[in-house]
Amino acid sequence: MSQENMDYFEMGDIRKGMRVEEINRRRTFAIISHPDAGKTTLTEKFLLYGGAINLAGSVKGKATARHAVSDWMEIEKERGISVTSSVLQFEYDGYCINILDTPGHQDFSEDTYRTLMAADSAVMVIDASKGVEAQTRKLFKVCGMRGIPIFTFINKMDRDARDTFELLDEIEKELGIATCPVNWPIGSGKGFKGVYDREKKCVISYSDTEKGTKEGIATEIPVHEEARLRELIGDEPADKLLEEIELLDGAGVSFDLDQVQAGKLTPVCFGSALTNFGVEIFLKHFLQMSTAPLPRKADIGSVEPAENEFSAFVFKIQANMNKAHRDRIAFMRICSGRFDAGMEVRHVQGNKVMRLSQPQQIMADERKILSEAYAGDIIGVFDPGIFSIGDTLCMPKESFRYEGIPTFAPEHFARVRQLDTMKRKQFVKGIEQIAQEGAIQIFQEFNTGLEEIIVGVVGVLQFDVLKYRLENEYNVGIRLENLPYEHIRWIENKDEVDVDKLTGTSDMKKVKDMKGNPLLLFVNAWSVGMTLDRNKGLVLAEFSRN
Repeated sequence: MSQENMDYFEMGDIRKGMRVEEINRRRTFAIISHPDAGKTTLTEKFLLYGGAINLAGSVKGKATARHAVSDWMEIEKERGISVTSSVLQFEYDGYCINILDTPGHQDFSEDTYRTLMAADSAVMVIDASKGVEAQTRKLFKVCGMRGIPIFTFINKMDRDARDTFELLDEIEKELGIATCPVNWPIGSGKGFKGVYDREKKCVISYSDTEKGTKEGIATEIPVHEEARLRELIGDEPADKLLEEIELLDGAGVSFDLDQVQAGKLTPVCFGSALTNFGVEIFLKHFLQMSTAPLPRKADIGSVEPAENEFSAFVFKIQANMNKAHRDRIAFMRICSGRFDAGMEVRHVQGNKVMRLSQPQQIMADERKILSEAYAGDIIGVFDPGIFSIGDTLCMPKESFRYEGIPTFAPEHFARVRQLDTMKRKQFVKGIEQIAQEGAIQIFQEFNTGLEEIIVGVVGVLQFDVLKYRLENEYNVGIRLENLPYEHIRWIENKDEVDVDKLTGTSDMKKVKDMKGNPLLLFVNAWSVGMTLDRNKGLVLAEFSRN
């Protein structure tokens, strides 16, 4: 082999070594919780430690009257809730961390489902006074479907909390996952003294942080130094703690990293995101236990992050992030290799080789143009209207598809009419763009055009968001007329069925989606059963895959 060829291969090895190194330091996780459990506040505090922001903004805090970095839409700031997922990246302790903040409100759960597809693990935030709530159950189920590791942060210990053993018991019963406390709280509310670290066998004391605007001073005392411990936290809390440690060590589940990574055991940490206590402890434990980006399933088998060249899939589309430009951003999770700005990639679904325009790292509504990114990273690219959720991108010489992202069945339907018929163009554009983001699904009557648009949503709050966004972003007023339908079904075997000749119940409605696929709307489950009985061979599905 000539010297030139040897040099070429050596360079290739060095490049591959750098790529592997960069990928191995990536950690990508989603934060899930019931509304108001403190998820957005926790996200902010992570960023504080990573040096990404100097002063964390509390969502509702009057003492720090800033809006959270991850809540960028006007309606979010007005209501104090997150309605879209946002992506945040920061460096900490040699790791490059990508956080996907998800809406907690159940009306926006579909956005959360899609976001979980892009994460390698999930952080579940639970309010210490409330325990496991309805939305936590739902989101946990999705994590369970994907088998991703779950790390639990029990928040708001600075308020009166439920009994710790009770909380852990509830997580195990309600969610069907074993718990392993990494640390243990000492008291709660006004009596909150800090946490006991089980690995280090020491107590880390809690100090005031002026509502979390500055870092507290943590004092560590080994638990065997009983006199110092009693001086720090008092006799009664010390007695209770020593008793609980004994119980815990005797009866608790022992820590098993393989079980954690298989999603069967959740490590639990306690703290208060608002006051900043326990957040960094949790972050350190999380980084020790979580994995680098994992292989992904595609139609060619498993795609390895470090072994394969660039590939990614689109999991979210967001229009109008920049008011000045009215643009659309497609969010992609890089699954393998390295991305370089200017490189050619294949858009598999469109069967086109192209360069991705304006690749950027998004920090909520702030952007930074990227020159490179690696497997595990989330990038935003300008979308001229060609991408759909679930699309795969790979190198020009390759062509494979990652598994699709489920589209969930809407549960509420309304007929939408524009108030000003002269604004037809803006209306159609607005409604199509918002539908491409996946926040709403739009249907039209089976044999008509777009004059009659039926909108389907998972939660009724999405109707408010639709109305708000059409008025504010597209300058179009609309009237919504609620429809009685509650069930929708995709026709699986549409090529074998003549939709025109389908006979159903009187309350059944034939519609089609934007790709022209036929669907059926029903008022109740009985009608679904009757239609199946009357049309032998008809196959209906509750959700489709993008």
